[in-house]
Amino acid sequence: MYARITSDPIDTADVLGRVAAPSNGAAVLFIGTVRDENEGRRVHGMRYDAYVDMAERVLGEIAAEAGRRAGVDHIAVVHRIGELALGDVSVAIAVGAPHRAESFDAARWIIEQIKVRLPVWKQEHYAGGESEWLAGTVPPAVDRA
Repeated sequence: MYARITSDPIDTADVLGRVAAPSNGAAVLFIGTVRDENEGRRVHGMRYDAYVDMAERVLGEIAAEAGRRAGVDHIAVVHRIGELALGDVSVAIAVGAPHRAESFDAARWIIEQIKVRLPVWKQEHYAGGESEWLAGTVPPAVDRA
């Protein structure tokens, strides 16, 4: 399992290479990119922010859970933070498995869980010059007793 939060551009070949194994007959690579429209508004870029230690821990938990659910050990997921331009890769998920069904299922489950659970916040920059933070995930309180 490999899960990272980074401010560097994501190297998708590296992410895919992390799930290579002789036992894998399938590898899936999902890439999320910055698009130019959201809910009818023209977007010209965005910013992702996170408390990196917490976000990386949650991302690792998501990857590990996906592995248990799908019965696979070869998962790599990287989420980018900072300022991103149109077309930049914001998230890359690679899953290697003996068969394609497990790879597809795990990759799909990971991106859906990222949207729900990952404490990474997104600010869109619009064509008119304004910016807006989108509704995000609030991490659960930590019991420190």
